[in-house]
Amino acid sequence: MNNPRFRNLFVWILIGIALLAIFLGVRGGGAPSGELKLSELAQQIISGTPRISAIAVAQNEVRVTYAGGNRPPAVSRKDASMPLPEQLISLGVPPELVSQLPIEYVPPSDWTPFLSLLISLLPIILIAGFFYLMLRQAQGSNNQAISFGKSRARMFTGDRPTVTFDDVAGADEAKEELREIVEFLKEPDKFIQLGARIPKGVLLVGSPGTGKTLLSKAVAGEAGVPFFSISGSEFVEMFVGVGASRVRDLFEQAKRHSPCIIFVDEIDAVGRHRGAGLGGSHDEREQTLNQILVEMDGFDTDTNVIVIAATNRPDILDPALMRPGRFDRRVVLDRPDMKGREAILRVHTRGKPLASDVDLGVLSRTTPGFVGADLENLMNEAAILAARKNKKSISMRDCEEAIYRVVLGPERKSRVISEEQKRLVAYHEAGHAIVGHFLPYCDPVRKITIVPRGMSGGSVLSVPEDDMGPETRARIKDAIAQALGGRAAEAIVFGEVTTGAGGGNGSDLATVTRYARAMVTRFGMSDRLGPMIFGQKEEMVFLGREISEQRDYSEAVAEVIDEEVKKIVDEAYQRALTVINEHRDALEMVAQRLLEVETIDYEDFMQLMGESPAGRRKRPEMLPKPSEKSATQREQRDDLPPRMGAAASPA
Repeated sequence: MNNPRFRNLFVWILIGIALLAIFLGVRGGGAPSGELKLSELAQQIISGTPRISAIAVAQNEVRVTYAGGNRPPAVSRKDASMPLPEQLISLGVPPELVSQLPIEYVPPSDWTPFLSLLISLLPIILIAGFFYLMLRQAQGSNNQAISFGKSRARMFTGDRPTVTFDDVAGADEAKEELREIVEFLKEPDKFIQLGARIPKGVLLVGSPGTGKTLLSKAVAGEAGVPFFSISGSEFVEMFVGVGASRVRDLFEQAKRHSPCIIFVDEIDAVGRHRGAGLGGSHDEREQTLNQILVEMDGFDTDTNVIVIAATNRPDILDPALMRPGRFDRRVVLDRPDMKGREAILRVHTRGKPLASDVDLGVLSRTTPGFVGADLENLMNEAAILAARKNKKSISMRDCEEAIYRVVLGPERKSRVISEEQKRLVAYHEAGHAIVGHFLPYCDPVRKITIVPRGMSGGSVLSVPEDDMGPETRARIKDAIAQALGGRAAEAIVFGEVTTGAGGGNGSDLATVTRYARAMVTRFGMSDRLGPMIFGQKEEMVFLGREISEQRDYSEAVAEVIDEEVKKIVDEAYQRALTVINEHRDALEMVAQRLLEVETIDYEDFMQLMGESPAGRRKRPEMLPKPSEKSATQREQRDDLPPRMGAAASPA
């Protein structure tokens, strides 16, 4: 009776029995008007009024029907020890009148004893059923209160794995680390013979979308052992002690199913620094964390239970959680490189019909910075675009359009703009493209469009040719100049600047200001201020984000910072003006072409520039070779170690 369906069925059965008994009782009664005493019936027979048309005797029940139909029938009861005529004679009715009575004897029905018993027992049944339901309700409430502290982890046996390591690409080092964990669970004797201890915890660290949860599912599929999966937020409730109780229950289940794996997704929900909460040091989240610390450090040496946790904020986790003995290993899942992206694309194109022109290598080169979730979304968008066009396969053009949709947003072709605005946007975007093309360290221009996408009226997509490492000062300055190229084109062509370069956080001027200030205050790229960081970022661990910047410098230094930032921006703007003036013809060609076709891809742009897309000019090296002067200075400082001499050199 624990199932709610059975309890409801029992209630409906009781209701049905009660209704059936009432119905049969009413139907069998013939709707009598009331109880008639047998002495009153005798007086009616003697007096002859009212006139009786029929008397039906059913065991001890006497039903009297009156002639004329003006008076409803009546029911009387006789003594079971003698027949009805004898009782009427004993009550003073003459025998000749009794013999004239229309008495009819009704044989007893087979259901009559049962119905009589049911009607008599019906109140007892209803009362017993009511108390039973109340008892079950109370027990259910107690069970709910007890199960409130039970773990809500989902257990997978691993008999039919849906995800394996073959489904995870672009994270070879992380797979090797976790493959060793799986091997330890399958063959622990090989490690124990050498005195190796099983790792108690593995922390998966990576940006959102890098595949932490997918990798944990692959571990569950490869290990072939019970796998408990739970989110960090599922531990915490508004009632104090529930989270700790669920942690205890989870680890008790894990010990019973040892060897097994516990996976805690988004552990930063309960693993933040203790003492940083708004409610003091004894809130529910911290009690849950304390219980996790105790359970992880209290494992027996022969208990093969491994905890795998995932987070994208390892900096806010409690130090006690990060020490060896709890999370012994930290596996970092970085953004995939070009080869990794190609491997991820091969995984996400399984089962999708691709056209012969689709080149996954080209797609991997044009998607720098994309993580696994981005690439999966990219191929899904490409499939949706192909289906929208009623195609049977996904073409390269669909994939490229999907990239632009993911990066820039969908096209807003329904937006109506005037010819003057369209011309302004064309020259603005052409300015970005020309400056980006002719400056040596800018990324190649892949697409130019004046079709509104997302929040922008037009856009220029520049994609690096390879995965970038540390940025150089020359590259950042060229990027600032390219961001100012649109404003420079407006100033030269129209003699006036517009608000096209301004706006929100993603505008050209916001990008320029952010880059220039970062060069001075974060990267130490100012000659006047030197290699120093100015301003310490403060962040609330409880909130998990930066909320202010602490000024650790004087007003004089702040003035120098502003001067250096302005100097960088002014120099970049002058470079953009110079490039636009030197290549005014190219600017006009690109702008006019945009007014005609609205979108220019990489091949068309290179043809307008008079270059071959396959044989474009080679960009200079990011880091030039050491000059002869620096080599001579090193020879003159042979008395010092190489690094000390370089650090002490004024150059």
